[in-house]
Amino acid sequence: MASQAQLDMLTKIKSDNGFIAALDQSGGSTPKALLLYGVEETQYSNDEEMFTQVHLMRTRIVTSPAFNGKRVLGAILFENTLDRQIGGKSSAHFLWQEKNVVPFLKVDKGLLDEADGVQLMKPIADLDNLLAKANAQDVFGTKMRSVVKLANKKGIDAIVAQQFEVGKQILAAGLMPIIEPEVDINSPEKAAAEALLKAAILAELDNLDTDLKVMLKLTLPVEPNFYQELVKHPKVLKVVALSGGYNREEANRRLSENNGIIASFSRALTEGVSAQQSDDEFNAVLDKAIESIYQASIK
Repeated sequence: MASQAQLDMLTKIKSDNGFIAALDQSGGSTPKALLLYGVEETQYSNDEEMFTQVHLMRTRIVTSPAFNGKRVLGAILFENTLDRQIGGKSSAHFLWQEKNVVPFLKVDKGLLDEADGVQLMKPIADLDNLLAKANAQDVFGTKMRSVVKLANKKGIDAIVAQQFEVGKQILAAGLMPIIEPEVDINSPEKAAAEALLKAAILAELDNLDTDLKVMLKLTLPVEPNFYQELVKHPKVLKVVALSGGYNREEANRRLSENNGIIASFSRALTEGVSAQQSDDEFNAVLDKAIESIYQASIK
């Protein structure tokens, strides 16, 4: 049974303008995210200190006056952030109660080695417990990432099947899954991979029970508006786009060519912010970034 907060979040995601901030770097991607923010590896000596540093970065972003529900619809966290507090509240409750930003939780545990041109997700052994923790904090949905490298039908069918299998477990727990089969922006077969991916996703959507919906997080396609069938599909709540390594200007340009798709950017969102900036400088840079991504999302 969804909480009233979760029902209100559904209305916001469905009806309001804005984009989703991806603040969910974890594990191996954290040192790079910190380095881009201006925190050197010499400034922490173990994982706990590293995650404390990244939480300070995320707290600074989330508590900035530039960051609120007028332009930012939602924010994706990872479990370590969910377990910490911002402003004396759990991170998820702070986002919703203080900022009117819908919280999502990254639930995947990373990627398997490449096979058949894709990287499937590692098994998520404790998923039920993680979903229960998310529900207890009024989290609205989840995100899980796998990666397509080549236009291999066997691999792409497997990646989409895995995503939807886990997605159904998440739906059964009363949460909204963001299904994210990322196509590597450097794939030599990107357009062909996108064609296979769209077909596989449409087949899975058509097999979903009629009262269920999912969200999709996809790489911005080679052909503008290539994913319109997914945007308009009755079982898709929202299609969001990852920046995938494109810089913010390029990601925004590509996003603006795709009607009905909103951003869910990570690196492109935090590009230019730094631990060394004063609060005024930091807030000004973040405000400019948020405004540009918002404008690219609402066309």
